[in-house]
Amino acid sequence: MTVKRRSHGRNKKGRGHVKRVRCVSTGKAIPKDKAIKRFIVRNIVDASSMRDLREASAYESYALPKLYVKQYYSVEAAVHQRIVRSRSSENRRNRDPPPRFRR
Repeated sequence: MTVKRRSHGRNKKGRGHVKRVRCVSTGKAIPKDKAIKRFIVRNIVDASSMRDLREASAYESYALPKLYVKQYYSVEAAVHQRIVRSRSSENRRNRDPPPRFRR
């Protein structure tokens, strides 16, 4: 039978069972190795509030803490929200990580 992906959409390779995680978007329980993972690093406050805090602060060089969140998405939620896109059969063989970009 023909298969769409060499890994069957998983990253398991020898483990019989993998714990499940909850999708951020839908709440669906999905295997951790199948989930699309994104690590979000954000400032706790937005840019305009950060400027106000910097002006009102008694310290000159106070670094506000950041918010670190690991997010898991189910495949259908990630495709729907355009976090990942479908690729052609030739491009599916490309296993290189996508290019990184700085915001």
